[in-house]
Amino acid sequence: MPPNPAAARAAETFDSGRFAADLARRVAFRTESQNPERAGELRDYLADEIAPSLQRLGFESRLHDNPVAGAPPLLTAERLEDPALPTVLVYGHGDVVRGHEGQWAEGRDPWALTPDASATPERWYGRGGADNKGQHSINLAALQAVLDARGGRLGFNAKVLVEMGEETGSPGLEDFCRAQRTRLAADALIASDGPRLQWQRPTVFLGTRGVANFDLELTLRAGGHHSGNWGGLLRNPGTVLAAAIASLVDGQGRIRVPGLRPPPIPPAVRAALADITLGGSPGDPDIDPLWGEPGLTPAERVFGWNTLEVLAIGCGNPAAPVNAIPPAARATLQLRFVVGTDAARLREHVLKHLDAQGFGDIAVSEPVLMAATRLDPDNAWVRLALGAIEHATGAKPALLPNLGGSLPNDVFADILGLPTVWVPHSYPACSQHAPNEHLLAPLVREGLQMMATIFWEVGEQAATLPRRGA
Repeated sequence: MPPNPAAARAAETFDSGRFAADLARRVAFRTESQNPERAGELRDYLADEIAPSLQRLGFESRLHDNPVAGAPPLLTAERLEDPALPTVLVYGHGDVVRGHEGQWAEGRDPWALTPDASATPERWYGRGGADNKGQHSINLAALQAVLDARGGRLGFNAKVLVEMGEETGSPGLEDFCRAQRTRLAADALIASDGPRLQWQRPTVFLGTRGVANFDLELTLRAGGHHSGNWGGLLRNPGTVLAAAIASLVDGQGRIRVPGLRPPPIPPAVRAALADITLGGSPGDPDIDPLWGEPGLTPAERVFGWNTLEVLAIGCGNPAAPVNAIPPAARATLQLRFVVGTDAARLREHVLKHLDAQGFGDIAVSEPVLMAATRLDPDNAWVRLALGAIEHATGAKPALLPNLGGSLPNDVFADILGLPTVWVPHSYPACSQHAPNEHLLAPLVREGLQMMATIFWEVGEQAATLPRRGA
């Protein structure tokens, strides 16, 4: 792969300070989607910041009302150079979690991009820097670098989708994409969100594990009863619920319900995970080596298998216990699952299992579910991205067939029918969703060069890349 001038131009965007100025302007928008008072800021970010930025790149933008009443707007944009060329869809979200003003170290303002050159490596603090303003800003700047290097052409068609509700579950995104299939038609999604596997190693992930949250609830009577008078005579809902949970997932974290277990890990996925190492970075917790499904590596347990977690459990009043048998108990569980799991029948599987174990009076809620996605690691768009990143950085990137966490990737993979390639520019200890959120400056510069190289190669390989529906 010969050198390309786009990577050098992308690096110059960082070195000159232009990228930092763009990101500082975007961080200043207080786009808290969890705060109803910020509805105007959510629209302003798209109308006053992103649309003009895309116009300078030759895109035609359109602001759309959300199909869900009261949910924030979305923006689409397109730059069409030639119908014969492949089309790339770029996604990002401009909303952030609450700013947590007053809780940041050294009195930092979450709505100001604040570099700290004393940290090693240098950190850029600011709400949304890592999630997701900094990441989609890197990708937009990389498109500009390709345009500058190729004389005003990308060498491919590009479309952009920016939503403003990802931090509240992307309300309306699925319905919007169903209604706008033609407008969003493309040959691949190339986007950035989430963290790298480790800060020193570039990472590509091709989908996400699905997630399903559901509640177990057992109510046995109207009120509590004295444990001295009634203990041994009344079923304790806390004891019963704990036993029921232990029948679903054992004391070593192994799932005991056949319908909640995934199919065997495909050979291509196992091969892709063979060189993936987890943990060991500053701030990472120690891994419990005997936890989870036996016979799997740590990487396979996170990226190739299912986990059933207890997120919350309670009965009585834990803060001020009384000597009474509580009347009810409740727990929230979460299944993280990979492609091939029968998640659509999760509630049915759980109810059937609990009934067989003698817990038929436990109520199971309908799960709140996000589907799992996973792209074949041998896809041509994946090979392009991996080769471009290695060329730009000199390092072999980590390839994850799917992320351990969840994103609305099912919208792009299943509804729009796109191969999905995600290249994150953050890292695990970025304090995302917490005070002191930050980017690492070297990762920003490297990310600009990586994305400029990827987009450059899309233009170089345009004639041979697979096309949608081909």
